[in-house]
Amino acid sequence: QVQLVESGGGSVQAGGSLRLSCAASGRTFRSSGMGWLRQAPGKEREFVSAISWSGDRTYYADSVKGRFTISRDNANNTVYLQMNSLKPEDTAVYYCARAGAGSYLTPRGYDYWGQGTQVTVSS
Repeated sequence: QVQLVESGGGSVQAGGSLRLSCAASGRTFRSSGMGWLRQAPGKEREFVSAISWSGDRTYYADSVKGRFTISRDNANNTVYLQMNSLKPEDTAVYYCARAGAGSYLTPRGYDYWGQGTQVTVSS
């Protein structure tokens, strides 16, 4: 129904920036909210940011507010996460996901997931 492919991850020093991209295909993209979630080793997957289909509403975890910015380009079926002022605690696999029923603020609110892209932030 929908396929999501993340890119843009890598290794950076603390204070650096990365821009993640999520390329979506399938007929459901334009009618769905989208989110970024992450999972660090030994931790539960957690919400990072989300954006409504129209882009009018955005949501951020407190831990990234003011540092990360989510956006989407529906014409190109792409969602972005601009990550600035990165911290070592941001190290995780970052997943792009399509919102399903329920809240944007929990992984349970998403029904399709990308493969993930690794972000590593060194001290």
